[in-house]
Amino acid sequence: MSINALGDFLRARRAGMRPSDFGMPAGGRRRVPGLRRDEVAVLAGVSTDYYVRLEQGRERNPSDEVLGALGRVFGLDDDGMAHLRRLVGSRARPGESAERVAPGMLRLLELWPNTPALVQNRYGDVLAWNRLAGAIHPALARDRNLLRAFFLDPDERLLFPEWEQSARTAVAWLRAEADPDSARLASLVGELTLKSREFARLWARHDVRAKSTGHKRFRHPVVGDFGVDYETFRLEDGSGQTLTVYHAAPGSPDADALALLASHAVTGVERQPDPHR
Repeated sequence: MSINALGDFLRARRAGMRPSDFGMPAGGRRRVPGLRRDEVAVLAGVSTDYYVRLEQGRERNPSDEVLGALGRVFGLDDDGMAHLRRLVGSRARPGESAERVAPGMLRLLELWPNTPALVQNRYGDVLAWNRLAGAIHPALARDRNLLRAFFLDPDERLLFPEWEQSARTAVAWLRAEADPDSARLASLVGELTLKSREFARLWARHDVRAKSTGHKRFRHPVVGDFGVDYETFRLEDGSGQTLTVYHAAPGSPDADALALLASHAVTGVERQPDPHR
């Protein structure tokens, strides 16, 4: 991870803006794509020197008004603004605490044999899952971090016919959820950047998007192509864990595919893993 995550984010957002959106000529002697620093400063109502210091990491305490102005210039949505504020206010943590899934949640997963469900932390580590979720994601038997499996496990990659869009969503989610000063994030991003050019390319975009609901398409070796909707719920215990549930419309071909897959999931990967084993 960069020691100047805020500057990296601001530069990426600045490079992604079109001068024409602000009535500025796009031609001329522009040495960089997007807006220049002085243009961002004018649009945000701050001095050029102040904005330069923000990008260079020499100014680390911008006011809420400045953050709001930058958010308007860069067109940040709620997820983007939350990430921007986290970059400014985050502090390094001395270490990651052990992550355990509450017994009640483990029991709930067991009560949904026909509904794929999994619990993960903010870094994509899957801490618990039920049998049907394991049947959808057989890579969990080899790697309990779905993000790493998504980029580095060839079999997991084949599950996603719309891989590029899924990859963008996954990387934008990681940037939205993870503590930017976390050693866990630094380790994961470092590994994936070294091993996957595609991850490195998408991480450099600085896209930010939390996932609460959406749709996924799978190309499964057992049941073929099918799609599911998903809902993600944040557990209100301060752990940062989320519960994701897949579902399909009753009576639809997608629901039939899930039912067929459930019938094949009599055995499979361990459903209540110890993430520290």
